[in-house]
Amino acid sequence: MKTALVTGASRGIGRGVALRLARDGFQVVVNYARDETSAKEVVRAVEADGGSAFLAHAELGRPGAVDELARQLAERTDRLDVLVNNAAIGTSVPLEDETPENFDRLFAVNVKDLFFLTQRLLPLIPDGGRIVNITSGVTRIAFPEAVAYAMTKGAVQVFTLALAKQLGPRGITVNNVAPGIIDTDTNASWLRDNPEGAAYAASRHALNRVGEVSEIADVVAFVASDAARFVTGTTIDATGGGNL
Repeated sequence: MKTALVTGASRGIGRGVALRLARDGFQVVVNYARDETSAKEVVRAVEADGGSAFLAHAELGRPGAVDELARQLAERTDRLDVLVNNAAIGTSVPLEDETPENFDRLFAVNVKDLFFLTQRLLPLIPDGGRIVNITSGVTRIAFPEAVAYAMTKGAVQVFTLALAKQLGPRGITVNNVAPGIIDTDTNASWLRDNPEGAAYAASRHALNRVGEVSEIADVVAFVASDAARFVTGTTIDATGGGNL
């Protein structure tokens, strides 16, 4: 059985990706930072559907998290067929209000530990493996509302380009999946119970609606599959035509 690690898999897009990859036959490593209850629910859902999954607790962005996650993975498997770098944090802070502490935290989670986790796990990824980085539609627009967050996602896209070139001879593909505004728990406060917020979010997309977690998970499943074996170094835009 092939193995896939999904970081930040207890809720939201990570949860959806974990469930979808499990349905596709992968043993899924469900990484989580703090919400153990939700992470266990993901594992139970996978197992109830006949799949296989196990937990790996590590709060990326904190000292030692990469080593801890790599250690837990090594205890259970010596092969990682798919790495989905999903774990991230975001804040809506304009330039004039940003602080060094928040800036450093954003880059620690969204860039630094993504980089070094990939470095650490690369020896486990076989020829023909897959690396999928979750970025954002904000990388192709001006987004002063959260400039530091947008910068982190831009950095990941540059990383993806370099890594795709480096790993291409091994048949390992590296791609970005860039979501738009998605109906997740994180966005619930201004989407689900706020008609004005939901209407605004929908208006930012050409399809005139907010995206669903399953729609992002489907795209990740595609680039993680053999069907995408000749797709690498690119960004799959899953924004519903955001900001066209």
